[in-house]
Amino acid sequence: MRLTAMTDYSLRLLMHVGQHGGRLCTIAEIAQVYGISEAHLMKITHQLALAGFLETLRGRGGGMRLARPAAEIRIGDVVRAMEPDFAVVECFATGNVCTLSGQCRLTGVLHGSLAAFMENLDRYTLADILEPLPAALPLGAQPIVFKARGSHAK
Repeated sequence: MRLTAMTDYSLRLLMHVGQHGGRLCTIAEIAQVYGISEAHLMKITHQLALAGFLETLRGRGGGMRLARPAAEIRIGDVVRAMEPDFAVVECFATGNVCTLSGQCRLTGVLHGSLAAFMENLDRYTLADILEPLPAALPLGAQPIVFKARGSHAK
């Protein structure tokens, strides 16, 4: 199974917004960070807002933030909201014309796999996958780099 680019970008967008706490993030900012078109992000933002994951504010000084705490946003729910369907094979889709329908054991195997995939996604929230932003270093300061014992710098 392969998730659509829209779902992938939705998760990236939510991770970015989640990393910035309650600060309003803009589409332009996210587009620049991830190299995604603003037009595409506008559609995604709209869908995420309709699904209740984002709160959006229009106008000058507007932007977006999470509509609820990251710990309350399940990854499985985001994927379900953004994916157009889960028709992994033809027999899962509407209008199925497979000649094996009703006689094929593969359907049950694939259905179970899809269910396990979604159950695994449901175990995680946005908070589980957020990495904290690096602390800002004072102007001109260099990060400390630790070397492993026994390594010899040349």
